[in-house]
Amino acid sequence: MDEEEKVVRPAKRGFSLSPKIIIVALIIALLVGAAASSFFVVDQTEQAVVLRLGKYNRTVGPGLQTKIPFGIDTVHIVPTQVVQTLTFGYRANDRTGTGLKGASSYKSESTMLTGDLNIVDVEWIVQYKINDPKSWLFNVENRETTIRDISQSVMNALVGDLPILSVMTNLRTQIEIEAQQNMQEIFDRYNFGIQIVTVKLQNIVPPEGDVQDAFEDVNKAIQDMNRYINEGKEFYNQEIPAAQGEASKLILQAQGYAAERVNTATGDAARFTALAEAYEESKDITSKRLYLETMDEILKDKNITLVDKNLSQFLPIKTLGGAK
Repeated sequence: MDEEEKVVRPAKRGFSLSPKIIIVALIIALLVGAAASSFFVVDQTEQAVVLRLGKYNRTVGPGLQTKIPFGIDTVHIVPTQVVQTLTFGYRANDRTGTGLKGASSYKSESTMLTGDLNIVDVEWIVQYKINDPKSWLFNVENRETTIRDISQSVMNALVGDLPILSVMTNLRTQIEIEAQQNMQEIFDRYNFGIQIVTVKLQNIVPPEGDVQDAFEDVNKAIQDMNRYINEGKEFYNQEIPAAQGEASKLILQAQGYAAERVNTATGDAARFTALAEAYEESKDITSKRLYLETMDEILKDKNITLVDKNLSQFLPIKTLGGAK
């Protein structure tokens, strides 16, 4: 076949993108990216701090929230409803984060000097919540370190003002209350943005060795003292009511005797008054009657009756001396 007779076919053209398609695709990608980065979700236990070009803009609560995309607005999520816990003097290995069993000891935090110059190991926890996300994020640097430093300073000051026995026994609750109040005052002064929920003393013991042995001896002596006191109170509670009952009985007897004597004296006085009045009215008859009554009383034991009781005879003489 001659070259003139060959059919000239057009070459196949490859797929090519026009500038218009590229621009549309970029616009769509930007819109998708903007939509994806314009929304964020805040959990019920959180609050979000929104920064616009690195400057604080607003604080938003739980729910679906919006922001300007492409890094113009940045969001910092803060757990404001979660109680956070820090341990001092030890680091727990259990789920709660506060258990003493199997915990690692941090003597640099727990060793303290008491007011009576004794050494004691104090382990405690501090629980807090974030109540101002903006202050929490921007007012203090190295937040956990600062909380630890303030807590240790407050606890050392309180323990250093008290004797070791008070720290380990009856003033534990007072130390916890005062520590919480003092820490909160300092955090508020620094505008820290947190609220102290509780301060709880976990373990207070003397250092191991001779100090601990000596303290255990003191504890045993205190226990013996308390036992003797309780025994004394028990004996007191048994004997005192019995003595009080006996005293009440004697008082009632004395009061009865006094009333009897007063009544007898009052009766005798009334009788003597009546006799005096009768004597004034009839001296001769009254004096004779008194004489006869007196002689009858004297001679009663000798079985001699001068006047019979029924007055059937005036002078019935039963027996005269020597008569047969």
